[in-house]
Amino acid sequence: MAASSAAPWKPLLLDALRLNTHVRHSSYFQLATVGANGRPSNRTVVFRGFPDGSDRIQIHTDSRCRKIEEIRHCPYGEVCWYFADSWEQFRISGKIEIVDGLNTDPLKLQLREKNWFSSSLKSRTQYLGPGPGLPHLSEEQHGEPLLDQSTGPTAAFCLLLLDPEQVDYLNLKSNKRVMFVSRQNGASNHCWVEEEVNP
Repeated sequence: MAASSAAPWKPLLLDALRLNTHVRHSSYFQLATVGANGRPSNRTVVFRGFPDGSDRIQIHTDSRCRKIEEIRHCPYGEVCWYFADSWEQFRISGKIEIVDGLNTDPLKLQLREKNWFSSSLKSRTQYLGPGPGLPHLSEEQHGEPLLDQSTGPTAAFCLLLLDPEQVDYLNLKSNKRVMFVSRQNGASNHCWVEEEVNP
C-alpha cells in the first residue's frame, strides 16, 4: 500500500483521455446520485476538465433539473467512465458542490463564468429554453432563443464540482485493478492511499 499527496489516479485518467481522444464519446461518463426517495438516479454527462491545479471534475448542468435537487438532498455521487479502446474503467466517487449564481465565493463565480464562456453557443442557448423534465408544449417552440454572446451565465447555468474521495481503476487489458482512497493527513491536508486489489 503506497501513499501520495498528489492524486496518483489522475495521470491514468489523463492518459486514457489522450489514448481515446479519437473516440467522440470518450468525454462522456455516467453520473449517479441518490434521489430524495433513496433510489439511485443515473444519467450521462460531459467531462468539462479540471479547474487549474485541482483534481475536481467539472460538469455543466441546468439548475432546474432533478439532479440539483438530488445533490442538495445528498451531496455525494459517483461517476463511471469506460474507455472502449483502452479497456479502462474509472469509478470516481466523492462530494459534489453546486456552483450557481447564488454562490457567495467570488473565485467560484469566476470559475462558473469561465466555464460558461468555454461552452459552445449551442450549449449556452439550451439554458434559455423551457425547464428540463417538464411536459413539452408545442407553443413554446417559436424558434431558437436569442443569446447575447457577451452576456455572462444565465440563472439556469450550474457548474458541478466533484471532489474525488475514492477512485476504483480497472484495466481489463492487463487485468489490473487499483483502489485509490483519499485520507485526511493533518488538519487540512489529505493524501492518497493506493492498493492493488483483485479484479
